[in-house]
Amino acid sequence: MNTIITIGRQFGSGGREIGEMLAKNYGIKCYDKELLSRAAKESGFCEEMIQNHDERPTNSFLYNLVMDTYSFGYNASSFVDMPISHKVFLAQFDTIKKIAEEGPCVIVGRCADYALSDFDNVLNIFIHADEETKIKRIKERFADVKTDDQARDMMSKKDKQRQSYYNYYSSKKWGRADSYDLSINSSILGIEGTVKFITQYVEDFEFQRK
Repeated sequence: MNTIITIGRQFGSGGREIGEMLAKNYGIKCYDKELLSRAAKESGFCEEMIQNHDERPTNSFLYNLVMDTYSFGYNASSFVDMPISHKVFLAQFDTIKKIAEEGPCVIVGRCADYALSDFDNVLNIFIHADEETKIKRIKERFADVKTDDQARDMMSKKDKQRQSYYNYYSSKKWGRADSYDLSINSSILGIEGTVKFITQYVEDFEFQRK
């Protein structure tokens, strides 16, 4: 196993759980919230600040101005002028690259596919599911979510955040099939079946690269 797997996911689709199971099966690390802790440690930002900006977009023209001349070798002056949300994004971006350089792993969310676009051993996967399945999973996972409408509202809010963040920081469109190598409806095969399917896909991917 020499592949880095990135997972984009709809809220309630089981993407995080799928990522954790894949990592366990391969004996590699899965980075989700753990990525935030490491980004905080390596960047000097407090973890709470990174969590507050995690997968949340910001509307700032300054970012676009900076990015016009920025090739992830940013100069000190542009970094100082950058909004805190962009500094947090760059801290995560740099951490994702460092993690990938250490060897195979699974990274959930946070534009990891975009951050690793220069790596040739990366498989980018998107997990989605039908509404009924997602609502059921959200109600099971969150004790304070009692009704379908509450679950639907939570799902809509989280997905809008993720979509805005991804579309804002990357050059691709969140959830669109051509943004990924593989897009899977986890409702059809279930969590374990989806993991099994991805595992076969990874094996074929690695065989093709030999």
